[in-house]
Amino acid sequence: MTNSLPSAVPERRPTIALLVAVSAVNPLALNIYLPSMPTLVDIFDTTAGMVQLTLSLYLAAVAIAQIGIGPLSDRHGRRPVLMWGLGIFIIGSVVCVLADTIETMLIGRVLQAAGGCAGIVLGRAIVRDLFDRSQAASMIGYVTMGLAVAPMIGPAIGGALDENFGWGTSSYLMVFLGIIVFIWAWFELYETNHNRAPGGGGLRGLVRSYGVLARSPLFLSYALTSAFTSAVFFSFLGGAPFIAAKLMNMTPSTYGLYFMLVAAGYIVGNWTSGRFSARIGIGRMINGGNIILTLAVIAIAAAFGMGHLHPLSLFGPMFIVGVGNGMSLPNAIAGAVSVRPDLAGAASGFTGSMQIGAGAITSALVGWLLTGVLWPGTIWPLVLVMAVSCCVAVAAGVAARLLEAAE
Repeated sequence: MTNSLPSAVPERRPTIALLVAVSAVNPLALNIYLPSMPTLVDIFDTTAGMVQLTLSLYLAAVAIAQIGIGPLSDRHGRRPVLMWGLGIFIIGSVVCVLADTIETMLIGRVLQAAGGCAGIVLGRAIVRDLFDRSQAASMIGYVTMGLAVAPMIGPAIGGALDENFGWGTSSYLMVFLGIIVFIWAWFELYETNHNRAPGGGGLRGLVRSYGVLARSPLFLSYALTSAFTSAVFFSFLGGAPFIAAKLMNMTPSTYGLYFMLVAAGYIVGNWTSGRFSARIGIGRMINGGNIILTLAVIAIAAAFGMGHLHPLSLFGPMFIVGVGNGMSLPNAIAGAVSVRPDLAGAASGFTGSMQIGAGAITSALVGWLLTGVLWPGTIWPLVLVMAVSCCVAVAAGVAARLLEAAE
């Protein structure tokens, strides 16, 4: 393993604001349509299940596209792959504007997801191109701190636009923002990958890149830490709406307000990573964040075990979960993309796909358990899945620290 910088570093570095912007278009597009989903049933004369595909297909496209985007950027450079991705995102947003059937809308959403996720993957890879591992963890912390704002404000923006100007206004906004970010990146983003991976492209090159990473226990430890730290949060997403409505009689608007606590905790955790990762080290930050996650899940179990059904019994500890996530995730990602700097793009894509995959599985599992025969109508299925995810994250984080020491 090598943690050295590339042999040549460009004189002009992209600003953190640009990296936040290219990373934020994807989650903003994901969340901005959420308040309009009930409206789309009538607009397109379709079913709720078909409209739900605008969300599930979006997530699936993000998970799949990341697998190819990373290795492509390792071989052909960050700038051209990112510009193509932003261009596809704009095309997808235009398709959403013009959509007159749910099928056309789904095509637009898939294009938005596949193109927009280039910003997420390459934002991390660009940071690793420019900084050593400890500095990369700090910079990724700052980028994801800004990135956390997009899913927090997306539903509020989408709801306001839908109510005052119609649901299609959100698509026009995404076209406009996509063009702005494209122009900004065109003029400010210079190529940062001067340590191109050897070998050809195509499927063979992709398989070769992922084969190298899959044979690295250190990379897998970091990637699993990232995946199961994220799974704690995705488990919450899968079960919290049911628990809030059924156990605590919360309205959707009240739920939305309390949910901001989770996003606020994530921002605090990312700020902590940005401020202290270079000084403390990514191993200590990962393990510290995972311990905080575990204590927060224990607090949720204790509060509900003692019969406290107040919203703060759930969302108070979830603020702490957000802090732990914000501390652990940027450092785990920085570790994963630093194992092989020449494959930073592939590592970023691989790690991102594992995050989305683990999140999709755990959120679906929580939803299934909540309606199953085991503890139906209680919070315990959510606590169980979150606790298991915490245990895997802690074990993977400790393994990564031990493997680093061994090397």
